[in-house]
Amino acid sequence: MAIRHAQAEWKGTLREGSGTMKFGKFEGPFTYASRFESGEGTNPEELLGAAHAGCYSMFLSALLTKAGFKPTRIQTTATVHLEDGPTIKTIELKTEAQVPNLDNAKLQELAVEAKAACPVSKALASVDIKLHATLVK
Repeated sequence: MAIRHAQAEWKGTLREGSGTMKFGKFEGPFTYASRFESGEGTNPEELLGAAHAGCYSMFLSALLTKAGFKPTRIQTTATVHLEDGPTIKTIELKTEAQVPNLDNAKLQELAVEAKAACPVSKALASVDIKLHATLVK
């Protein structure tokens, strides 16, 4: 299996400093304000959410395909809650699946299985992962 790399550099103090995160073709700035307030830039929790949404969508697609369905589109949003500590205690996954000939009961079954089995979910075993899956036409 593939091994992936990412890097981050931080310069300065926590509140006045700034940093850059890099992976693949992405490079983005981050600051105290972008992480703990509403400042410009990205933050580790946002990138974790993107990784989780991507992993989950791909895993659900694989399960659907294995079950004999051909997904047209799976769109997932991950909302990462950074709480006091700071600690990530909750991630909400909201997914919409457009899959011909699929009923809602089967979607819910496979959606829960994907939540438990996707590699990012497994890595986040200490986090409460909430799931809302919707079948769209």
